[in-house]
Amino acid sequence: MRRVCLTLPTNRACPETIRAVGAEAAYGARHFGVEVRLLILDSSDAPVLAEHRKVVGELSPAAGVVVHHLDEAEQRTFLREVIARSGVAAPDRVLDLMLPSRVSYGACTNRAFLIAEALGCASVHRRDSDSRYQYLDGEPVFPFHHELASLGRRAADVVGLVSRSRLAPAYTELPVAMVGGSFVGEMSVDVEEIRRLDPAVYDDVVGLSVPTGYPEIWRKNLIEESFRGSGTASFTGDRTTLTTVNPMRVDMCNIGFDSAVYGRVPLPPATDTIGSDYFLIHLVHDARLPGVLHNRDIVNFHTGERRSDHGFLTYQLRLTKFLLSTPYFNAVYARMAAAGAALLDADGRVHAAAVAGFVRESIRLDRAENAERLDVVDRSYRKLGGRYTAAAEVIETRRDRLLDEAAADMTEFALLIDAWEPLIHTSRSAGMPYGR
Repeated sequence: MRRVCLTLPTNRACPETIRAVGAEAAYGARHFGVEVRLLILDSSDAPVLAEHRKVVGELSPAAGVVVHHLDEAEQRTFLREVIARSGVAAPDRVLDLMLPSRVSYGACTNRAFLIAEALGCASVHRRDSDSRYQYLDGEPVFPFHHELASLGRRAADVVGLVSRSRLAPAYTELPVAMVGGSFVGEMSVDVEEIRRLDPAVYDDVVGLSVPTGYPEIWRKNLIEESFRGSGTASFTGDRTTLTTVNPMRVDMCNIGFDSAVYGRVPLPPATDTIGSDYFLIHLVHDARLPGVLHNRDIVNFHTGERRSDHGFLTYQLRLTKFLLSTPYFNAVYARMAAAGAALLDADGRVHAAAVAGFVRESIRLDRAENAERLDVVDRSYRKLGGRYTAAAEVIETRRDRLLDEAAADMTEFALLIDAWEPLIHTSRSAGMPYGR
């Protein structure tokens, strides 16, 4: 029986999301005859963790669904064993990249990838704690449906399952590597406030994420599309496209990857950096691997913590780190796009060493560009005033540290790519003792 991993990483209270994702797991097992390993990676503090354990214990048993709810101590135990057995260099450093003390969107998903290998899963399907499902005729609209229908199948065999195909004939013999959708509802709460306060400042700040040299009309379109998902339209029926999926059209809260993708290259383990977990979406696109884009968009919402002063400052720092990471990532994406299908070997597998090489090349970029980016952020935030001025002052005190971290994050990403193959192979034989 095909086994898949539906994963929910979290570091905050989300009992309703756990229940909803549990229902999605049961749906997948029931409708597709697969075994679903529901993997909850929980970095919450003790009271919230206890609440989550209670919720998990109360989930209705479902045929074909096995739940694994791992706290950080359990995750660390698994990782230490795998890292030690893999024989990788600098094991303590690798452990820190896999389970850092600070928030890392890529690291939590990398842990899911390794554990999925230990569980014998063919794919990983990620959801987020601040997400809900849309409903149609009183029933939840699960993205799992399209992910399980297409992932890993030869693209030519998926043509009859989708609404339309825009995939070039040269790629139809390859398996579908990724299936994804986006989100509807609120755009990022803090970025939305910038847009509302001063659209010109918004263009300046968000424009820092656009690759240098883009024609102005493309630049404006990218700024307009960023942080917005699919807007606010409600789901009324399925629309699916077999294609090389545009990274701007999908979100990591609504994604499924075949193991052939994450089994070759991990996500960047950068800390306190939004968007750092989108790397594989770009890799799939740039390598011309087939994907399916669907419209079972997840409903985005923001917790009260995100609207607090502490949450605001935390997010602005993560946004700043993202803006400092973009020159490096854009350089890598440009090299991957130029390589195209040459990123793949004869069996359609990604050349991980080539990707690591592109990452290392990016580290040589002149840091003067990032210094100028910090100047733009500083001017922009001070123009907005209020708590944005306070954020600018905090960013100013961390200026050198932020510049250093943005470069160091790429060095560490290259190191993790080098270590990834032995980690994956060792995980496959490690097994996972936790579950019910």
